[in-house]
This record gives sequence, C-alpha cells and structure tokens, in this order.
Amino acid sequence: MDKKRQAGKSAALQSPLLSTEARLVEVILFLENEPVSLEKLLKMTNIPEERIKNSLLELKQQYELALHGLDLVESQGAYQFLPSSDLHDRLRSCYGKRVDRRLSRAALETLSIVAYSQPITRREIDNIRGVASDTIIRLLREREYIKVVGRKDVPGHPCLYGTSRKFLFEFNLSSISALPKLSDIDRQRFEADTTQENEET
Repeated sequence: MDKKRQAGKSAALQSPLLSTEARLVEVILFLENEPVSLEKLLKMTNIPEERIKNSLLELKQQYELALHGLDLVESQGAYQFLPSSDLHDRLRSCYGKRVDRRLSRAALETLSIVAYSQPITRREIDNIRGVASDTIIRLLREREYIKVVGRKDVPGHPCLYGTSRKFLFEFNLSSISALPKLSDIDRQRFEADTTQENEET
C-alpha cells in the first residue's frame, strides 16, 4: 500500500490543475452533501451540458489519479462523493457502529423495500408488507437511512422515499446499482404491489 501511495503522490505532482469549471462542480457537490443530478448542475452553473460532463470526467480522473480519500460516484443520473472503497474497513469502526444490528427484522424488511423500489410512497410500502409501516418509516428517517426525495403526482401528493448516503456507506455499497439482484419472484412481487397502488389512484 505504501508503494501505491507513493505512486499516487508522484502522479499528483505531475497531474494538471483542475479547470475552473471542474472546481465549481466540485464545490457544488461538496456543499449540496447529497447526490446532484446532471440537470441540477446545468441549472446551478449555467454551463453547457457537454462541458459539465467533461468537468465531471476531469474530477473523477483527478481523484482517482491522486488517490484521494473520496471517489466521485454516479448513480441513477446523480453524482456525489463517497469514501474510497479501500478505506471502508478503517472508517467502519468510527462511523459504522449503528448499522443493521440495531434494526429489527421489520425495519430491515422496510429498508430493503425502499432500497429496491425507490422512489416509493408509504402506501406502496404498506401494500408490499401487508401491514402499516408508519412507525418503521419514522424510525428509518430518524436514523437517516431513508429520506423524502419528492412528492408523487397523484391526489394528496404523498411523500416519495429513497435511501440516503448513510445507507450506502453503512451497507458498503458504492451506489444503489450495487445492490444484490432480486430474484424473479421478489421482483414480480414488488412490481405487482406498486402497480396496484398506481391503478387505485
């Protein structure tokens, strides 16, 4: 690992400085402290799409080349900085003490439903579980495993829930796409129950 770090330091000394546009994108991702979509970056910077994409690529390459403690990660069209995968084990002793061991089976079930079906409403979660989930959803929000990510465009405009950055880190996932694949049976069950809600509304 020492050789790798030394190589990283040498490469960093030789690497070009970040462009102003890449530095601007870097600061926005830092200040927002949550995944930022390409559309939001375009709106906030007023920079053409192609140049924003080039800035993101520039950032990603620079962070990888210089062996930073963070990696630029893209998931579902949104970008964020996450701890480098090789540091997860060392960080877990400080930041991973409240993981799933303190979550009940019902809470873990609800969390998995949100993770695989997001964005999802409370009623859709209830349909999948077959029981009311108000208390568990409140618990998961308090522990910052899930958060409100929007409102569904149906009467009443119910909250849509999705997982948080804390969820990704504590479950050692680089992005939502890194979740284990669902079996065909589970996938059909999730799709059937959320489709039922859409038809009823």
